Amino acid sequence: MRFAIAVHGTRGDVEPCAAVGLELIRRGHDVSMAVPPNLVDFAERCGAGPAMAYGVDSQQQLEAEIFGKSWRLQNPLTALRQLEDYMTQGWAQMSTTAVELARDADLILTGTTFEEVAANVAEHLGIPLAALHYFPFRANTQILPVRVPAQLARAAWPAAEWLHWRLVKRAEDAQRAALGLPKARRRAIRRIVEGGALEIQAYDPVFFAGLADDWSGHRPVVGSLTLQLDSDTDARTDDWIDAGPPPVYFGFGSMPV
Repeated sequence: MRFAIAVHGTRGDVEPCAAVGLELIRRGHDVSMAVPPNLVDFAERCGAGPAMAYGVDSQQQLEAEIFGKSWRLQNPLTALRQLEDYMTQGWAQMSTTAVELARDADLILTGTTFEEVAANVAEHLGIPLAALHYFPFRANTQILPVRVPAQLARAAWPAAEWLHWRLVKRAEDAQRAALGLPKARRRAIRRIVEGGALEIQAYDPVFFAGLADDWSGHRPVVGSLTLQLDSDTDARTDDWIDAGPPPVYFGFGSMPV
C-alpha cells in the first residue's frame, strides 16, 4: 500500500509518525512524508525521507511573539485575531503539499495538530484518514486536573471543539473552497470523528486509566512511540549528568515556559 504521512509540530510530533513510517516501510509499504521545514533533515536522517517541507518552521512558531507577551489587558477581539493568525500559519501551503503528497496514496496519516488540513485533503481525494494523538484529544472525563461530574466534563468538550473550529474556520473555509469541497456546517472535529477516522492514541495508558471505559475500545491506546534516538546535548550537560546520581527531569517538552 501507499501511505502519505503529513505531520506538523515539533520533534515530539514528528518522531512518533516517523516511527510508524519506518515500520510501514519495514513491512514492505511505500511511504511519503511531509514535515515542518526545520525537521526535514531529521526525518531523512531517520530513514523516512526524502521528506517534503510542510507548513512553517515549527521552532520559529515556538519562539513567536504571542508566547512572549505579558498577560496584560488588551482588546479581546485583537487577542483572538492574533491567536487565529498564529493557529492558521501555513494552512494553504500545507493543503497544497498534502494534495501533492497523497494524490496516489491509499491513506493519509497525520498528527494531533492541523488535523483539519489533512482531513479536508483526504475528503477531497476520497481516501481514509488516520491520526496519531499524543494526548487525549477527544471528549473524555479523564484529562481534567480536578474531578468534576462526568456530565459536566462531557458538556465542556463540544464547547471547546466549537471554539477551536471558530479560530481556524476562516482558513478551513478557504481550503475547502480551493479543493472544490462544500462549505462545512459542523465543527471540524465532529466531521473527523463521524467520518470514521482511525485515531491511534500514542501515549502511556497509565496516565489515563479510565479511557478504555470512556471510549469503549474505539480508539486504540498503543503507548508512546519513539525511535530511541539521542537528543542534542552539549558537553557541559553531559558532564553534569555524569557527575552525580541520576537527575530527575520535569518539563513541558517543547512548550516554552
